[in-house]
Amino acid sequence: MSSSLQDWFETPLGHYMLEREQACVDHMVADIFGFNAMQLGLSQHDFLRMNRIPFHFKAGEEAIAQVRTNACHLAVASQSIDLLVLPHVLEFSHNPHQVLREVERVLMPEGVVIISGFNPYSLWGIWRMFRQTQVEYPWRGKFISLPRLKDWLALLGFEVVAGRLCCYAPPINREKWLNHFSFMESAGDRWWAMGGGVYFLQAKKRVHGMRLIMPKWSEKMAADKSLAGAAQKVVNFKRKVEDSTDNGNN
Repeated sequence: MSSSLQDWFETPLGHYMLEREQACVDHMVADIFGFNAMQLGLSQHDFLRMNRIPFHFKAGEEAIAQVRTNACHLAVASQSIDLLVLPHVLEFSHNPHQVLREVERVLMPEGVVIISGFNPYSLWGIWRMFRQTQVEYPWRGKFISLPRLKDWLALLGFEVVAGRLCCYAPPINREKWLNHFSFMESAGDRWWAMGGGVYFLQAKKRVHGMRLIMPKWSEKMAADKSLAGAAQKVVNFKRKVEDSTDNGNN
C-alpha cells in the first residue's frame, strides 16, 4: 500500500505515469520566459528543468522543499512569480479553491500556471470508482474533471491557452502489461483525446485594463473663453469711464 504519492511513484504504474508526465511538462515549460519560476509540490522531482527562467525554486511541505509553505497560504509575495507549476496538488488538497486563489495572488499579470491532475473520465477514473478501498495513493485523491477546473480558473480571471493528456493505458500495476499496452499512447492522442489518465492545463492570468472616462474638455474650454471675453469688455468699459471723468475734472 502506498502511503504517499512519492511512494506510489516507485511502483511500475507510478513510474509509467511520472515518465510521461515529466516529458509533457518539459515540453510545456520550455518556451515560457520571465524572472521567477516556482514549482509547488512534489519537490522530489524537477518539473522546471527545461525552463530557461533564471531563478527557479521548489515550494511545499516536503522537507527538501526550498521554501516550506502550505499550499493554501503561500509564503510568497503577491505578483512575484512568472511561471508556477502545480503537479497533482489540487486533488489532494482539502481546499483546492483556496490553492487556486493563492496561485492567482502570487502570479504576475500575464503569468502562467501549469496544472496536472488525474482525469476522472478515463480508465483511471473508472478504476478508482470500482475499487473497494480508496485509502491509498493516488486513488484517495478527489479527481477534478477538466470542465470543472476550467470553470474555476475562469472565475479567477485565467484564460486556458493550452492543454493535453497522457497515460491512456489501463492502470495495471505490472510492468509487463504496461509495456503491452504502450501502443495506446499514440492511439489515444488520435482516437480518444479526452481519455488520458492524466491531464495538463496551461492557463494565463489576465488583468483587464481600465478605461478612464474623461469629461468633454473642449466644450468646457470653449465656455471658459466666452466668459473671459465678456469680463475683458467690462474692464475696458470701466477704464474708459474713469478716463473721461478725470478729463472732465481737469
